[in-house]
Amino acid sequence: MPDEPQTLAPTAEAAPTGTRPRAGATPAPAPTAGPARWVTGLVAVGLVLAALNLRPAITSLGALLEEVRVGLHMSGSVAGVLTSVPPLCFAVFGIAAPRLARRFGPAAVVCAGMAAIFTGLLLRPLAGGTPAFLAASALALMGIALSNVLMPVIVKTYFPERIGSMTGLYSMALALGTSLAAALTVPMTQALGGSWRLGLGVWAGLAAVAVLPWLLLVLRGRPRAAATGAVPAQAAPAAPAAEPAAAPRITRSRTAWALGVFFGLQATGAYITMGWMPQIFRDAGVPASTAGVLLAVTMVMGVPLAFVIPRLATRMKTQGPIVVTLALCGLAGYSGLAFAPAAGAWLWALLLGVSNCAFPLALTMIGMRSRTGAGVVRLSAFAQSVGYLISIPGPLLVGILYQHSGGWGLPIALMAGLMIPQMIVGSLAGRDRTVEDEC
Repeated sequence: MPDEPQTLAPTAEAAPTGTRPRAGATPAPAPTAGPARWVTGLVAVGLVLAALNLRPAITSLGALLEEVRVGLHMSGSVAGVLTSVPPLCFAVFGIAAPRLARRFGPAAVVCAGMAAIFTGLLLRPLAGGTPAFLAASALALMGIALSNVLMPVIVKTYFPERIGSMTGLYSMALALGTSLAAALTVPMTQALGGSWRLGLGVWAGLAAVAVLPWLLLVLRGRPRAAATGAVPAQAAPAAPAAEPAAAPRITRSRTAWALGVFFGLQATGAYITMGWMPQIFRDAGVPASTAGVLLAVTMVMGVPLAFVIPRLATRMKTQGPIVVTLALCGLAGYSGLAFAPAAGAWLWALLLGVSNCAFPLALTMIGMRSRTGAGVVRLSAFAQSVGYLISIPGPLLVGILYQHSGGWGLPIALMAGLMIPQMIVGSLAGRDRTVEDEC
């Protein structure tokens, strides 16, 4: 990996090897080593805080959707479309991330993304009607989309030798933020007097905290270019030459397409689970409160496994076996929902929680399937944009099948059937190769 030593984190480690014996060998290690440790520590904190904020805007709304619908006099159809807005925004706005990252640097774009999340979450409770509410939600989702794409890039840039562990840390924080927002929004709303506006607005405070480390990184990078995410593109002479060539050719990579489809199928399963699993249990006779806890159990499974799976994936030459294992857990969980939804409810929730951990695996493979930071930017934007576009119709199709069939047989068959192509494309994406090899 010729370009990795030129990225931020390894600079201090690479200097003593004697790359420039006369001009740089003596002075370079002393000034660079200290700041590099400080910067990487700040980036690690920023990653965790950013990840905590990438789902509360969605799951907090899901918990109070009925109250929001009534409060804003929103029709049922508009409320249904609202649940499909997140993947649409992720696909549309995520495409802009590579261009913005090249112009301003990844850290600056993530900082702007956190600021957009904060602003959107702050303005959303103040909305007096549906259009203003949708606009504020879109602003927050735009910030999430940009940060979604650039998180693997930040990991690749600052932690090239620790992709698995840092992706695991980031994924674990993301799962934790998802679960906390789902579990705490309703109790906090009740504690604050029952106002859904306060229940949604409280999450803006967490987003405000997440802005701070990224703002420090951006401000520190003004006087010293070596501290920003844009360093690899400016300091490394090879990066600018490689970047233009990578842009049009990413679509020629079979691995990129396989990774995009894999990302889309796992996202489809996750959104279907979040949107419909409680209703499946309730229709089977499980109390509503228990159905909500079962969904929380499914989401919480991502906290420990999101840290373990990326580390395991980076130690394997190919990630196909992990892909197959996760998909088999999904098949078992959906089979249980079809034949004994109430009797084995806790087991099915656990199995589907394991299956949903294909998300941190997909993020890890994005970092592993390209040699350069510029390649990871392109691959991350491509895979996530394609993936989220694929995931948009899934939850809507499940609802249509449920409405017209009068039961969960066909919808669950669809969910289980999607595990088969997910296994195939995931195994293709997990092969030991990079998009540069194919382009």
